[in-house]
Amino acid sequence: MIELKVTGMTCGHCENAVNKALSAVPGVTRVVEVSHEKEKAVVEGNADLQALLDAIKEEGYSAEHAA
Repeated sequence: MIELKVTGMTCGHCENAVNKALSAVPGVTRVVEVSHEKEKAVVEGNADLQALLDAIKEEGYSAEHAA
């Protein structure tokens, strides 16, 4: 699993946008969780980390690897 710290989300609509963006990244087999309250997103698969971060940033949110 890959855990990301995502900032800028404020509601369920934000979560849906991030979920959709992450789901479209090649290598993502499942989006486990997206939470604006926890400021995180968790995905399963072998997606490229930078591709995940870029997908979130394209939606207007900030993201980094939550190592």
